[in-house]
Amino acid sequence: MAELPTVAVLLAAYNGIEWIEEQVNSILEQSDVGVSLFISVDLSSDGTYKWCKHLEDANPNVIVLEYGERFGGAAKNFFRLIKDVNFSAFDYVSFADQDDIWCLDKLSHGINKMEIANAEAYSASVIAFWDDGREKLIDKSQPQRELDYLFEAAGPGCTYIFTNKAASLIKSYLNDFPELNDFWLHDWLSYATLRHNHYKWVIDSEPKMKYRQHNANQVGANTSLKGLIYRIKYILSGQVFKSIALLVNTLGISSVKLSSRLDVLKLAFKARQLRRRSVDQALAFIALILYGIKGPEK
Repeated sequence: MAELPTVAVLLAAYNGIEWIEEQVNSILEQSDVGVSLFISVDLSSDGTYKWCKHLEDANPNVIVLEYGERFGGAAKNFFRLIKDVNFSAFDYVSFADQDDIWCLDKLSHGINKMEIANAEAYSASVIAFWDDGREKLIDKSQPQRELDYLFEAAGPGCTYIFTNKAASLIKSYLNDFPELNDFWLHDWLSYATLRHNHYKWVIDSEPKMKYRQHNANQVGANTSLKGLIYRIKYILSGQVFKSIALLVNTLGISSVKLSSRLDVLKLAFKARQLRRRSVDQALAFIALILYGIKGPEK
């Protein structure tokens, strides 16, 4: 009988006592894989760490990392997990948020898709859901573009699955370039690192998890006009260019220059290669033109 693939699931938690039990149950009950769950709890005030320690005491496949540090955001918490967890003995590594609900075949389905595509990394569409009962498909499976990884992630990081080799590359970048530990989003950085290094990434159209939406989301489903406007303002603020510049410098991307407004205007005319969805390509073009003409908002 063939051995089941082993998966190290990295879960970042913060004040999540209201939702974490349902999510953890859906992770530990995954079918056709061997799961070990590693949890890093940002300094919390609602008993999340205590609950996780009780879970660890009752389950040999749960490991809670040392507690007491204030990370101040999901990205730094995930970076801590990537750097501190020894996943060398595992076949795959996966990210998990504290408040979603996974289908019981989420991991086995994703691994099967990776094997069919001979891919090193996987992400997928999700079903966003709200406490009032609303649900919405968030389709992230549009064709990948040449430079999309400079402007967006491959979808919600909670859908990501990596081979050991791919996860180890991300770990090495975080260790070799300490400045990356301040990067805005862990899912964007992971996607950019692997895509730039020519690792094959498959984006699945079939959702295998419910992606909870609430006021505590650091980054939500972006389903509204308000969300689109937020992203344009974010580009115009100049912060996104700091993130892109960090990627360009650390990854050594010679084909993109941002040293002048003229460089930005030239980049605008590559908008079709910067985002996957056509509406996002149009928004990127507009934002880049405005940024190139006016410069960043103060």
